[in-house]
Amino acid sequence: MNILISNDDGIAANGIRTLTEELSKKHNVYVIAPDRERSAAGHSLTLHTPLRVEELDGGKNGAKRTWVTTGTPGDCVKIGINAILSEAEQPDFVISGINHGPNLGADILYSGTVSCAMEGAMLGVPSLALSLATMNADYEDFKFTAKFAGSLLDKLQTFKFPPKSILNINVPKLDAEDIAGVAITELGRKMFTDAYEKRVDPRGKVYYWMAGELINEPDDAPTDIAAVRNNKISITPVTYEMTRTETMDDLDKLLCGSGSCDWY
Repeated sequence: MNILISNDDGIAANGIRTLTEELSKKHNVYVIAPDRERSAAGHSLTLHTPLRVEELDGGKNGAKRTWVTTGTPGDCVKIGINAILSEAEQPDFVISGINHGPNLGADILYSGTVSCAMEGAMLGVPSLALSLATMNADYEDFKFTAKFAGSLLDKLQTFKFPPKSILNINVPKLDAEDIAGVAITELGRKMFTDAYEKRVDPRGKVYYWMAGELINEPDDAPTDIAAVRNNKISITPVTYEMTRTETMDDLDKLLCGSGSCDWY
């Protein structure tokens, strides 16, 4: 299969390097990644400055071809599929990651990793967002997650991805024998409280530092946060279809129930 890999940690990150090396053993891997870290970039695109793309000499870490861009994670996938990859190189899967840190609960709304995969889904390609759920990881720590991604791809070849959807995957930082299995989950709440510390710099200027505390969920909750806490790999189907269809009838009755919607 052809696999397009990108991320939000940048082209030099250990996560994308490990994933590329592992998947290149069985697949044609193409890498298009930002030139620097773009964490928490959300689903932003480059509109008002030139988007520069440079192909690196030869394959990198086993990839067939590798490019680095000045753009966002979403840019990487969008320009890759629409402008860079040839017809023969078009991806069967888009994989974003391996992210250095969890992407759990409502915090995925800010995630460049998840948005990168969402861009693939928007372009009609089955897409995965893959994260190692720890902020402390070395190159070797990503190897199990990379191997899991390869095994998961084998199983997903017969899975029909729902339109406008991705799989968001979080793997605990544990040895393989300590993983308690796979859990199909829903998104939890926000991982952290919205708290800011007010501080003063050496020149007397006030600034703020985000200092939220971790939010706990019950251990038996059917969420991604609880699954990872219980040493399980969480797999959450996520859609960017945000229309709340069950509310449309109620609004229509309220605002147009008299048979006329020109009451304004």
